[in-house]
Amino acid sequence: MTTSPDDLERQHTLSTATTRYDELRMRDALAAVAGEHGMPLTQAEALEMLALSEVVTRKAGYGRQSMVRAARDAGASWTQIGAALGTTKQSAWEAYNRWAEEQARA
Repeated sequence: MTTSPDDLERQHTLSTATTRYDELRMRDALAAVAGEHGMPLTQAEALEMLALSEVVTRKAGYGRQSMVRAARDAGASWTQIGAALGTTKQSAWEAYNRWAEEQARA
């Protein structure tokens, strides 16, 4: 049975998804180093780790956009927000507006 990111997203916070992802990633890395003595991930665990990576990406994205909103509410300019995100003011503004439109549709 494959676990989807949608299923896992309902079960995890960003913190718990990250913790579980890190547990699986560490075990996978240790198994690679240990060779035949390691305990590689099962297929289900490898798929869970993949789905968790999507959950972490989604949840971090939600947090990022709410922080952009908080920065705007605090008076930050789009130039300042773009700099904080390592992008241009135009890219920051466009990403935020795409996210806001998606939220309005949902």
